[in-house]
Amino acid sequence: MFVHTLPGSASFGAGLRLFRSYPLAVNPRCPGDAAPAGSAACGRDGKGLAPPRCSGGGCRSIVLRHLGFDGSGYYVLTQDPADHFTLRPWDAGDGDGECQQIRPGTPVPVTSHQIITEGLPVPRDGALLGWVSDRQATALLSVYHGRPGRRGGVPQIRVLAVAGSEPSRWPPFAASPLDDGRLWEYVERGEITDLAPLMTRNAGDASWVPSQNPARAAQGHGCVVVGRSLQAGDYWVPAGIYMDHWMLREGVPAPPAGHLLTLPGTTDLSRHLTAH
Repeated sequence: MFVHTLPGSASFGAGLRLFRSYPLAVNPRCPGDAAPAGSAACGRDGKGLAPPRCSGGGCRSIVLRHLGFDGSGYYVLTQDPADHFTLRPWDAGDGDGECQQIRPGTPVPVTSHQIITEGLPVPRDGALLGWVSDRQATALLSVYHGRPGRRGGVPQIRVLAVAGSEPSRWPPFAASPLDDGRLWEYVERGEITDLAPLMTRNAGDASWVPSQNPARAAQGHGCVVVGRSLQAGDYWVPAGIYMDHWMLREGVPAPPAGHLLTLPGTTDLSRHLTAH
């Protein structure tokens, strides 16, 4: 079957712009890759051989969401700092022919070009963002990618709202952040901000409490306990317990902070963030 192609230079340039323009979406390695950055983490080629590893290591990746084609709608664009990108579906597994290398001198399928130029970058795995309204972070956004090929393992952004707050103070996209399509517009306007620098400067003042259900904990579910209000340059994060907004909608009461901090797996939030 004939496949329409475009010059690889256009897609290669678009990949460079993605990594330059969306630093908050850049993962230091391939999603699901347990080895150091530089492992291949792609399917095998048509000859049954594993694809080459990144030249000298140092691969980075961005997860893109594109809803124009069949499948999960999620793709991984990996950057080899030497000379190329590799694009693969999130759920490619070990399927043959799933990886598409992007090089300036090699034709690229039109569909691959569309994914790179039209796809929505997903914030990096493990990121903790804040929804800022009137200089106050009224909700936290916890980013979890999961592992490619696993059931229910597609990337997600979970909205954690402070217990006792009103839904009117939550982000308008709380029910489905990645469906909104304006995520990066909110970032550009300062309504969504990266909380990692603030939490790192205030180590010991906020904690990550994983779900006590092992299956949910393995999928990145949990809550955040902020012990005291934290001030950044142009916004602040109030003290409180930040829970999954769906639990708050259902009227699930927040356990006392003192109890949450004694639960197994509780970790200083700054350490939790730097572990990713």
